[in-house]
Amino acid sequence: MSAAAGLRAIGRPALAALAAIGRVALFAVATLGHLLRPPFYWREFGAQLMQIGWFSLPVVGLTALFTGGALALQIYSGGARFNAEAVVPSIVAIGMVRELGPVLGGLMVAARVASSIAAELGTMKVTEQIDALTTLSTNPMKYLVVPRVLAATLAVPVLVGVGDAIGIMGGWLVGVTRLEFNSVTYLKNTIDFLEVWDVGSGLVKGAAFGFIVALLGCYHGMNSGRGAQGVGRATKAAVVGASVLILAANYMLTEVFFTS
Repeated sequence: MSAAAGLRAIGRPALAALAAIGRVALFAVATLGHLLRPPFYWREFGAQLMQIGWFSLPVVGLTALFTGGALALQIYSGGARFNAEAVVPSIVAIGMVRELGPVLGGLMVAARVASSIAAELGTMKVTEQIDALTTLSTNPMKYLVVPRVLAATLAVPVLVGVGDAIGIMGGWLVGVTRLEFNSVTYLKNTIDFLEVWDVGSGLVKGAAFGFIVALLGCYHGMNSGRGAQGVGRATKAAVVGASVLILAANYMLTEVFFTS
């Protein structure tokens, strides 16, 4: 392979990736622009708030519960090597509210919500329902995208907060029943070591992750290819893209929040 052919092989994917990033960024700017201008469809917003928030609570809660319990076991096992078993309550609490709660909650919502939004909007595009909205003088961005993005941005931090509490309770349950911690002491250590910004940073991450999930779901759904295969590709791309962006955004936000 010549040097020119090698450069072309590297350059084409790089340019395609940059073009895709640019299209998503323009879509995000357009979404924010429509969010600031009337009309706003409150009924659609309320329906999406239920779909994204309330109906995602079981999967987020179960994920947090078992994660908190497993985290307590792992920290106890590692701390026992250095006679530091007493740090279990504080590390479980900090780990859940700063990192595991927001990230795992965001990934679970991405798996459930991004795929659902992409499949729904992709199907609407294939069956020309989006064209019908335009014919009826209804802006598809305002009616379909803005309520979903706003609902996810507001609902995911609430899910993260509930998941944090459930995850800490999962660690408490394992600590009291399996690791022979005193219940009152465990809860006191948890409260004493948590700071307001520990919780607040996780909620800010949750809002950012919710925005990412809904934005990617709407983008790939609105730009879905024709037919069942096009909808399937859009759904897969939405989940993969949202998951990768959540992990990347989590690192960048952690760098901003906790690096002096």
